[in-house]
Amino acid sequence: MKMQQELSREMFDHKNEDRFKYVAPEGLTEEVIHKISDYKKEPEWMRQFRLKALKIYNSMPIPNWGPDIKQLINDFNKIKFFAIPDAKENATKWEDLPEDIRKTFERLGIPEAERNVLGGVGLQYESQAVYHNLKKDLEAKGVIFTDCDIAIKEYPELFKEHFMTKCVSVALHKFSALHAAVWSGGTFIYIPKGVKVEVPLQAYFRMNAEKMGQFEHTLIIVDEGAEMQYFEGCSAPQYVTSSLHAGCVEIHVKKKAKASYISVENWSKNTYNLNTKRAIVDEEGTINWLNGNMGSKITMLYPCSVLVGRKARSDFLGIAFAGKDQNQDTGTKIYHLAPETTSITRSKSIAKDGGITSYRGLLKVSKNATNTKAAVQCDALLIDEKSKSNTFPYMEIGNKETDIAHEATVGKISDEQIFYLRSRGLSEEQAMKMIVAGFIEPVVKALPLEYAVELNRLIELEMDKSLG
Repeated sequence: MKMQQELSREMFDHKNEDRFKYVAPEGLTEEVIHKISDYKKEPEWMRQFRLKALKIYNSMPIPNWGPDIKQLINDFNKIKFFAIPDAKENATKWEDLPEDIRKTFERLGIPEAERNVLGGVGLQYESQAVYHNLKKDLEAKGVIFTDCDIAIKEYPELFKEHFMTKCVSVALHKFSALHAAVWSGGTFIYIPKGVKVEVPLQAYFRMNAEKMGQFEHTLIIVDEGAEMQYFEGCSAPQYVTSSLHAGCVEIHVKKKAKASYISVENWSKNTYNLNTKRAIVDEEGTINWLNGNMGSKITMLYPCSVLVGRKARSDFLGIAFAGKDQNQDTGTKIYHLAPETTSITRSKSIAKDGGITSYRGLLKVSKNATNTKAAVQCDALLIDEKSKSNTFPYMEIGNKETDIAHEATVGKISDEQIFYLRSRGLSEEQAMKMIVAGFIEPVVKALPLEYAVELNRLIELEMDKSLG
């Protein structure tokens, strides 16, 4: 990400003039599904898959257990569910991108990161991947890094076997069904057996238009004994009307493989972020989740690990930040389905200016998952009296040979802490920022350097003028 001395909101809120090759009619109908499939020239099985998903979506109720999303439902028929920008698909050279789109990603620091630290980069703008590039040495090892629109045609058997079958089902919830009906673009990664990718791959998803919906699909397959690290970023400019993000991430971690998934989501505060992320982990495999949620009006996001093989492992570390008029409802789900599996969940949240953060977690240990170890730790920091923090843990333990630990804390910045730091020459605002920096240090330390710097600056940006 971009290394800079000053981080301003303008780098995210800058918007380009809309220029489309194609825009589907607003709202969600069978006609829209047919137009998406026609435009993409998809195989017939995918068209039927989408139509079936639409029926499932229409049959399922709106979730009533989390944040209020009535405004989104009211605006649903105004949303553009599919829009193709006037840009070349999957360019491999920066100069092949239209100037305005190229400058948008330059502001976000993507070309610099590609030169310095990344093994490959994929970029999506609205509903289409506009850039993809993978280093030649990784390509020579058999690594595949493209978008799902290409993968369905170039790797049809591998794609069809893993796309919304064993990992995320269409009927998992209403918005997974919506995603299945209108998905577009995203990322497809395959790491062959035994290949260890030591430099991260990155994708960045950008919404630009007003009343836009983005539904990228990330499908990652890490074969036996392979390793990889993948980073996702996303952002959108600020509007007064509702936007919707309902992406999906599926990660297949095979025997003795290791996958690290890092995401910093910084959607604008008119965006409803209703994302689905899930990994299925085989014997002695490991999934590492690191999630940062900074933006959006409402987020409902609970990355899930399904540990199906003996000695499979899940590590989750998350940070959520909610300011004025924001509700961050985040957490994780862990299913221990095999013996000797391990999970560690650490969740941190910060709320200010009346923001709401909630940890919503599920831990399920099956009767066959003996000698399981699981630990959950939730820490919340409230900046003021107006803000709220909630914890909704749910545990279902199916055997007595399981070691479970759970801890939850809620803290406030005290006058004594502020006084102590001010007596050392800091202003009140500097003191608050220092306390927050200490609180998020475990998350920052887990990130590669460039992304740690970016996360710190995003938090500082959110903390600016927190004293009014």
